[in-house]
Amino acid sequence: MSRLFGTDGVRGLANGLLTAELAMQLAQAAAVVLGHDRTTDGKRPRAVVARDPRASGEFLAAAVEAGLSSSGIDVYDAGVLPTPAAAYLVADLDADFGVMLSASHNPAPDNGIKFFARGGQKLPDDVEDAIEAQLGKEPQRPVGADVGRIQRFSDAEDRYIVHLLGTLPKRLEGLKVVLDCAHGAASGCSPQVFKDAGADVVVIGAEPDGLNINEGVGSTHLGPLKEAVVKHGADLGVAHDGDADRCLAVDHEGNEVDGDQIMAILALALKDAGKLKDNILVATVMSNLGLKIALRDAGITIRETGVGDRYVLEEMRAGGYNLGGEQSGHVIFSDFATTGDGVLTGLQLASQVALTGRSLKELSSAMTKLPQLMINVKGVDKARAATDEGVAEAVAAAELELGETGRVLLRPSGTEALVRVMVEAADMETAERVCKGLAAVVKERLGAPSELAV
Repeated sequence: MSRLFGTDGVRGLANGLLTAELAMQLAQAAAVVLGHDRTTDGKRPRAVVARDPRASGEFLAAAVEAGLSSSGIDVYDAGVLPTPAAAYLVADLDADFGVMLSASHNPAPDNGIKFFARGGQKLPDDVEDAIEAQLGKEPQRPVGADVGRIQRFSDAEDRYIVHLLGTLPKRLEGLKVVLDCAHGAASGCSPQVFKDAGADVVVIGAEPDGLNINEGVGSTHLGPLKEAVVKHGADLGVAHDGDADRCLAVDHEGNEVDGDQIMAILALALKDAGKLKDNILVATVMSNLGLKIALRDAGITIRETGVGDRYVLEEMRAGGYNLGGEQSGHVIFSDFATTGDGVLTGLQLASQVALTGRSLKELSSAMTKLPQLMINVKGVDKARAATDEGVAEAVAAAELELGETGRVLLRPSGTEALVRVMVEAADMETAERVCKGLAAVVKERLGAPSELAV
């Protein structure tokens, strides 16, 4: 049987994989695994529950809260809030754990359940495995005064906003900012916090109806934001995804500023302020080589991890580093947050524009993105990608040709029978030639019978 927990909680089609029954059972299992250590004060364990505005989140949240309270957990219902807000509130309330219902950038029919441990930390694999192992076992069934109570966490959003405002190195007076909230969880708090920080705010994608989350807007659809920034003569635009744990940006000319460029800007700013721990940024192997070159020239080292913000977090915790993230816009400031926070990232980015008096376009020019091409070679024996001598020889030859002005990455997919071939080079013509050549070798050596898909 495959593992129920994926890379970021349990996610799937609501009322398909993710039913109310499963949500309740997961909550009951989590109550056993995560709610057992409050012994010093004699009080019931406490959990924070939040969700994004998907219609299915209403019945799934009800099921989770029923499962928790019936297991003796006091529930603080925080309503619709970003995922990073839920994580922050677990720590701020000193709750035993938290539950977030969201499928992030997925379409509205999907949903997901993720858990946070005490302090708002993501769960390690072994704790997720313990919750999964508890499924199907007899849940805790307290009676009388020992059952959990459910109460509205009425000041949850205010607490989060006050926290965010306290992180700013400079307020945002004089800046016009367009916010795209993806009709998602940040539709209320992100416009409010930017206004409270002093910005002149234009808002799009902030009319959630339960069914339109991520639909043609947000960080996966930047077109409307680019148009709005140019139309309104804004200094910059900020795009969130459905649960606002990521942030992409747009400069005043409508050019995209991706997660790598955002990390470059913020890493350089922290280093200049003497606040970048050990002058190290943690990023994944998918970050553009241009990021590494720009930071190396500034005396900053990149620690690379596998793809996924959980691996970035693990490396940051292991080394005590305070900045990391992904090209997709998951940026983690461990001084202020335990997970990627798109609202926090947008605020910090806008604050650098205000602090330096330089445009976002000028700030992002500190990094030159190298042309990058990826080809998915389908239907291959991906398990042999790392051991086949012919593939290894082709990769070595490509790396020799590219030298320091490019790189090669072969990565087997974690969910499909394919190998991703990624090449960066000084120009797109070289990247395309080398990438297609390597993809052909992979197809020939590993037996891919199907077409190449770019």
